Amino acid sequence: MEDWWITARSRSAQWYAGSDRNAYIHRAWMRRGLPSDAFDGRPHIAIANTASDLTPCNMHLNEVAEHVKRGVWEAGGVPLNLPVVSLGETNVRPTAMLWRNMAAMAIEEMLRANPIDGVVLLGGCDKTIPALLVAAASVDLPAVVVPGGPMITGTFRGATLGCGTDVWKLSEEVRAGTLSGEAFLHSESSMIRSKGHCNTMGTASTMGLLAEVLGMTLPGLAGTPAPDSRLLEGAHETGRLIVEMIAAGRRPSEVMTRGSFLNAIVALAALGGSTNAVVHLLAIAGRLGVELSQDDFDRTGSGVPLLVDLQPAGRYLMDDLYRAGGLHAVLNELGDLLDPKAITVTGRPLVDHLADAKVYDREVIRPRDAPLQPEAGIAVLYGNLAPDGAVIKPAAASPHLLQHRGPAVVFDSVEDLHARLDDPDLQVTADSVLILRGCGPKGYPGMPEVSNMPVPPKLLAQGVRDMVRICDGRMSGTAYGTVVLHVAPEAAAGGPLGLVRTGDMVILDVENRRLDVDLPAEELAARRPSPTMAEAFARPARGWQRLYVETVQQANTGADLDFLVGSSGDHVPRESH
Repeated sequence: MEDWWITARSRSAQWYAGSDRNAYIHRAWMRRGLPSDAFDGRPHIAIANTASDLTPCNMHLNEVAEHVKRGVWEAGGVPLNLPVVSLGETNVRPTAMLWRNMAAMAIEEMLRANPIDGVVLLGGCDKTIPALLVAAASVDLPAVVVPGGPMITGTFRGATLGCGTDVWKLSEEVRAGTLSGEAFLHSESSMIRSKGHCNTMGTASTMGLLAEVLGMTLPGLAGTPAPDSRLLEGAHETGRLIVEMIAAGRRPSEVMTRGSFLNAIVALAALGGSTNAVVHLLAIAGRLGVELSQDDFDRTGSGVPLLVDLQPAGRYLMDDLYRAGGLHAVLNELGDLLDPKAITVTGRPLVDHLADAKVYDREVIRPRDAPLQPEAGIAVLYGNLAPDGAVIKPAAASPHLLQHRGPAVVFDSVEDLHARLDDPDLQVTADSVLILRGCGPKGYPGMPEVSNMPVPPKLLAQGVRDMVRICDGRMSGTAYGTVVLHVAPEAAAGGPLGLVRTGDMVILDVENRRLDVDLPAEELAARRPSPTMAEAFARPARGWQRLYVETVQQANTGADLDFLVGSSGDHVPRESH
């Protein structure tokens, strides 16, 4: 026994090895049922668990954690449940994005502060996987993700329901008078049919799949539906894998390279994934010191074909993608576009895991030569309305609106939008460009998912279902429409979006990557921001919101906090006693 106290070299041994008082305290307080050999050099593995009854999409992760534990024990490790900050996209006010960086910071500090050698990251709902990956990148201990998986398909009146996407569609039909309020509410109990996150290609599905493309999951696991027993089988195998990763010293900085991020951008386009992936991937890369910019999404992804026919860009749902062959079948169609050197948590290149992948339904996963759209991905726009850029998802837009010129109808805040949008006297036509400002990282704060503004009822009654919309906020990955978002700098940071007035002519030209207001430069420079807009900006007096507003960066660099960019590693030099 004395020998291992002297020679144990694992990170956890910095706490447990030795015969002094501090080592005694650390071991003694952890001996509540652990076997006697738990401190003989076995790796101690945290299971960073975002399960919460207030994060409905992650409620099942305690069950997943139990299967991870079995795999860890089987491989010779010591599993330790570590509940971490959880963010429920549908519940948290004012917006879950406000808390992504806080969750990441809290998780980072707990991983660094505790006697662990590696971590299994359990997430599902939109912000949980990004927060976990940002934290893991910052600490750089061996880490692997188990995505919680999508729910199975719901049905209503004989038709499938895509959660999120069909909320927007059905609510618009109510506003148009083509669906009764009673029928709308009846659909509520049909939409969420099982455990798991949204079954559309929203942010949760996108980030779960991209975690695998980044190399951070057991190959083949991402996209497994939450109720599927194969998720638990994969969780068990992940428990075994993390022990092997610790022995090999395989860390996130080795796995998530620039090539991995470029692979993720290719996959984002082919999947028709969420625009929210832009701010999340930029934030993760920033913690690793990987060179990645907003423009990489356009350069690398804009010419990639859309292969997956899933809502909101298509017809099907995540259940269908899984039975059709899943993520690997999609990636196998794009092998020549992927970096062959980018590895996964197995230590092997991602492309090595794709050779046997087959497509079983060509309606769901299209062939490369017959895609759903020939060019998808994210387009990055610049111009006098977006000096630092804005993004649009052409796959979810109306083709006839991708080049458009129309008069602005400006809303100074979300409250202003809600107060005036349904007014029958609102001066708006199908050619108008709706502009909503004050919704960026600083102004709201936290970039809410409000950019896909509802179409005014007077236009819905005329059959209009899409129009150009521009905002400095975000939109749900389950949403659709011709929406320009993430405008930077935001209005609250002095961006020119705050200078636009109702009636100004706005020009959207996606082909040429332009977003402009048709005004002479000297006139735009002479304008001052709208007083009513400025009054609506967030000015928190204390707490996290104040820290956030004072230090958050703009969307074009990932909306991280300026003092958190980079990493601190896992070293903690001082003892606690």
